[in-house]
Amino acid sequence: MVKQLCILGSTGSIGTQTLDVVRAYPERYGVYALCANRSIDLLVAQAKEFHPEVVCIADESLYEALSSQLSAIHFEGKVWTGADAIAEVVTMGSVDIVVAAMVGYAGLRPTIEAIKAGKTIALANKETLVVAGEIICDLALQHHAPILPVDSEHSAIFQSLVGEDRSEIEKILLTASGGPFRTFTREQMATVTAADALKHPNWEMGAKITIDSASMMNKGFEVIEAKWLFGVPVEKIEVLVHPQSIVHSAVQFTDGAIKAQLGAPDMRLPIQYALSFPERLASDFPRADLFALKNLTFEKPDLERFPNLGLAYEAMRRGGNIPCVLNAANEVANLAFRENRCGFLQMSDIISETMAKAAFIAKPTYEDYVATDLEARKIAEEMVNSK
Repeated sequence: MVKQLCILGSTGSIGTQTLDVVRAYPERYGVYALCANRSIDLLVAQAKEFHPEVVCIADESLYEALSSQLSAIHFEGKVWTGADAIAEVVTMGSVDIVVAAMVGYAGLRPTIEAIKAGKTIALANKETLVVAGEIICDLALQHHAPILPVDSEHSAIFQSLVGEDRSEIEKILLTASGGPFRTFTREQMATVTAADALKHPNWEMGAKITIDSASMMNKGFEVIEAKWLFGVPVEKIEVLVHPQSIVHSAVQFTDGAIKAQLGAPDMRLPIQYALSFPERLASDFPRADLFALKNLTFEKPDLERFPNLGLAYEAMRRGGNIPCVLNAANEVANLAFRENRCGFLQMSDIISETMAKAAFIAKPTYEDYVATDLEARKIAEEMVNSK
């Protein structure tokens, strides 16, 4: 039976690699909807190849241009635009799996709507759990909506836990490549540019997440995500810097045993596993050649050089709406760095100050998260402009 996918962020790194899996298994997967933010040309090319029922563009100013290009290729499906449309398409009856690969806070609302509709969620948008983990987990239980992790690290943990009792988890070992500045001093990092930060040593990712990886905020987000996905306190989640990116993460159990998932750094593997679970499908993805590896090394993260990781732990310990503040401030700072409006090290200062200034809400509702996001962005933007 062909499973129909709704791909949120189809033109991004995860979206395009999801379509690689669809190409490999057309008898298993169809594309019901493709949703993107602004990349019209690629979205039109995808629509021409996969013939979805719905094509949606988030940026409403691009609707006419998209419609015109789709008309030129005689596209017969629906063309929608805007946040409301994206939140609606995930609930369509024909959709079996929603691949949540939109970047940032924008992915929260459609993921919530998909969960309420009881869809299986292949989750690549980590900000959804960072911002509103408690609400998301409660809704998933209430509506019997499975959440399958797509991030390589969380997929590795998930795979290591298959057949295990989660009450027997002693520690989650979350690996990090260390990014392009792993060996840099703070003095060296003070002068790096966005172009420097976008040169990730192991992974091909979008611009925003690559910058987050360089600052280790991405790993901080993954700590928070792991807490919600696997139901463990943040104190049981340990980050290991592993430059080779072969051990994607591991679980240590109460008897001392450690189970890990290893493989070549290729995102198509965890994407395919999320789509096919509990099956494993054959693939021609690159294999990790253990004989060719000289060594596998692990280091403790340096929170003085990479304070964003510590800020994520702090946000999780403070709880309430503070992780939402963390995410909003990071999105502002990340964009400002990419646009050369602040320095690499200043991103942490902006995030820390925003966390200190934003109003604290201990038990936030969804509406509180929306208000917190707006407030934190305003505070962070003011600080960027004052730098």
